[in-house]
Amino acid sequence: MPNDRITQHHLRPDTTHATRWSLLFVIAFGLLLGFAFQGTRGLWSPDEGRYTVAALQMLDTGNYLAPAYSPDEVNFSKPPTTYWVIAASMKVFGRNTWAVRIPYALAFLLTLLVLHAMGRRLMPEKPWLPSVVYGCAAAPFLAGNIVSTDAFLTLCEALAMLGFLCAAFDENERGRKRYVMLMWLGWGLAFLTKGPPGLMPLLAVIPFIVRRDGWRGLGRFFPLGGIVLFLLVGLSWYLVVVLRYAGLLDYFLHQEVYNRVFTAAHKRNAGWFGWIKIYLPVLAIGLLPWWPAMGRVIRRWASAERWSAKGSPNVELFLVLWFLVPFVVFCLVQSRLPLYMLPLFVPLALLLALELRDRFDLRQRKQQLLLAAWVVVLLAAKGIAAYDWHSVNDNRQAAAELRAATPVERYQAIVFVENTAVGYTIEEATPWGLRLYLGKVIYGIPWLAPHGGEALCHALHNEGRVLVVIDPDLGPKAIEPALAQCPGKVTELGTWRKDVLKLVEL
Repeated sequence: MPNDRITQHHLRPDTTHATRWSLLFVIAFGLLLGFAFQGTRGLWSPDEGRYTVAALQMLDTGNYLAPAYSPDEVNFSKPPTTYWVIAASMKVFGRNTWAVRIPYALAFLLTLLVLHAMGRRLMPEKPWLPSVVYGCAAAPFLAGNIVSTDAFLTLCEALAMLGFLCAAFDENERGRKRYVMLMWLGWGLAFLTKGPPGLMPLLAVIPFIVRRDGWRGLGRFFPLGGIVLFLLVGLSWYLVVVLRYAGLLDYFLHQEVYNRVFTAAHKRNAGWFGWIKIYLPVLAIGLLPWWPAMGRVIRRWASAERWSAKGSPNVELFLVLWFLVPFVVFCLVQSRLPLYMLPLFVPLALLLALELRDRFDLRQRKQQLLLAAWVVVLLAAKGIAAYDWHSVNDNRQAAAELRAATPVERYQAIVFVENTAVGYTIEEATPWGLRLYLGKVIYGIPWLAPHGGEALCHALHNEGRVLVVIDPDLGPKAIEPALAQCPGKVTELGTWRKDVLKLVEL
């Protein structure tokens, strides 16, 4: 049946032996791609170290409410889900890079399983195909090895949209109500993972339902129980921290919402050209090896006749809206990073699977060999990054160099004094991931910010025997007046990379 003729009949789940086989195949496929070389590469600055150090701070202090870099530096730029998951993994598997990245392999696998559940309803004869398309696409595969919020956000949004797809096309009223609750659970988890961006697919859900069922049709998808579930899961943490920390509501609304949407304050590829520079390459390279199929999808949906066609909206139209509406919003928002596109690869995978369902058959020897060859290419890329790609941002490599330059085990903490002035967040130059490899508390002090000297003295007072690493662009003389105000003995230790090292003992 053509792709634009998907009906409710074709959204019913299949329970055959072939479906059970396909589920086992998807699990094995996800385990291979997700866990191979997963913890071999060291943490890279800036983001991987920031998320890890916040999880370590939670483990060391027992404070799981307020994410923080160190005893003096809270970090409310993201909700706590990512930190909680990493902390739980390190609690179980130990403080190592594998433990940090195991949750991302699991998130990758679970996303494949959610796509398999969607595939059972979209193409019951090949429920494994959406999972294969998503797992083999370069962007989702590579993102599964990167410590960030986006892999968890993708999983939560996919769970919510699974609930919506099942509810929107389920003929059974009782089943529909359960799926609606699943949808709102997914939205709550997405909001607790990344805040307002987690609700982006709702911008596609609402117009689709209104177009199909009218405004009254929305009531079935916004029940009181679902809204309450969303509030309990998604907003409880926000309510508690806003009541406990003065000024935090203004920070959330002004810095994390208004500035990200309308200004270039976060210095993340703002301006009219930013989305072209960041998002188009991610989509182009990230869709490898599915370019031919994507070309056919674009040609079909680029025609005005497709959009003006009359009749009840179908699933494929919804998938297009699921990708297109959030994509336009992301392009307009002035804070842009490559991984923001990751959740949009879920609807793209489903669209591509619909396009490929009559062309892609794993029973054919040639296609088996092509799939196996591409999996080898993906694993080789992951292995090369793990073993042979030496980056200045590799925190494990930096820790080894710091050990060679000074007896770092003798110090209680390491303080990085940066040549920056930041009002609401720490500049992302501090190698926070050193805490995982050295077992030392890391402080990051933006020296040109208000109270930079006071923050340095406070860190020294907290720890007693501290290694101070000074940004070479700042120079050691800049902090000498502040050190003179902090009682203690200062010893020059030389340099590490180009940074100046000082030992301060109180």
